[in-house]
Amino acid sequence: MLSIGTTVLGVDDVPRAMTFWSAALGYVPRDEPEDTWVVLVPPDGAGARLALGLSGTPVQDHPRVHLDLYAHDQAGEVERLLGLGATRVDWDGYEDDSDFVVLADPSGNRFCVVDKG
Repeated sequence: MLSIGTTVLGVDDVPRAMTFWSAALGYVPRDEPEDTWVVLVPPDGAGARLALGLSGTPVQDHPRVHLDLYAHDQAGEVERLLGLGATRVDWDGYEDDSDFVVLADPSGNRFCVVDKG
């Protein structure tokens, strides 16, 4: 039987991405970061891992895979993430009752902040 071990994001600047995602999620590097690779984990080591790998592949405007981040205070989390360096994405898939906001990390990777409040 298989299980998902780590989600990997391609980024154009690993140290910058590590700073953003560490602050966004409260994660820490599992091992000493490299210029081309780092794995971030929750401080207690339990839970989903996020790896950041140097990539020259262009960002997709409508990625086939993305992260959904759940928030009990969606508006507050969106503002906090924007303050950390995320940007708003002009998303053409919003509906009147959408419970998500699409943002991009400093490398342009799209992710959603989903209202779980």
